[in-house]
Amino acid sequence: MLADKVGGQPIRYADAVVVARDGTVYFSDASTRFAPADWGGTFEASVLDIIEQSATGRVLAYDPATKATRIVARGLAFANGVALSADEKNLFVAETGKYRIWKIDVQARDLDVGNATSPQASVLFDNLPGYPDNLMRGLDGKVWAGLVKPRNPAVDKMAGMPFLRSVTLRLPRALWPVPRPYGHVFAFSEEGKVLADLQDATGAYPETTGITETRDRLYVQSLHARGLGWLKRMP
Repeated sequence: MLADKVGGQPIRYADAVVVARDGTVYFSDASTRFAPADWGGTFEASVLDIIEQSATGRVLAYDPATKATRIVARGLAFANGVALSADEKNLFVAETGKYRIWKIDVQARDLDVGNATSPQASVLFDNLPGYPDNLMRGLDGKVWAGLVKPRNPAVDKMAGMPFLRSVTLRLPRALWPVPRPYGHVFAFSEEGKVLADLQDATGAYPETTGITETRDRLYVQSLHARGLGWLKRMP
């Protein structure tokens, strides 16, 4: 184990990871409130965190030379996928609970993106139609994002109703407002231009969490699928 604490606080939900050329390991700690080990799994913990909207997610950096871990950014509503820019000066970070993708300076230290504006962090995509999950570097400068589920009107309505959210957290899992299956992935440039947008309204391949791109194929990542999905890469 490289790191289990940062600033004396346990890392409870280590999620996505990317390694820079200098060996620095950047990774997301999705929630300091809901650990998968305590709540029945990663999916269950993620739903609870997104409903609660406590925004305790963080992006962390581990330095193999010093064996020290620091907080790059915090205040994220379920910090999820991370990817490095080509020059490795910025991180792209999926904020699942608020339907956003951030661009954050790798040199940032303990930056609270939830409470202040900073030149070190900007929202690249806002108000996405689904919950962004994994971010993966593709070919020709692309970054792929998976939208694990479409937005749920019931969850959106609870955004300004903390009491209703607290009640929902106590419901049996069968009554949670989990969105319907819908396949959706898209690719974007580092400047925030959408380069590809692939959708499957049938949701035949559940929870499209991301894409791994090769010269011939796009391999589709999923949370609950029983097999590996793929489709022919578009020219």
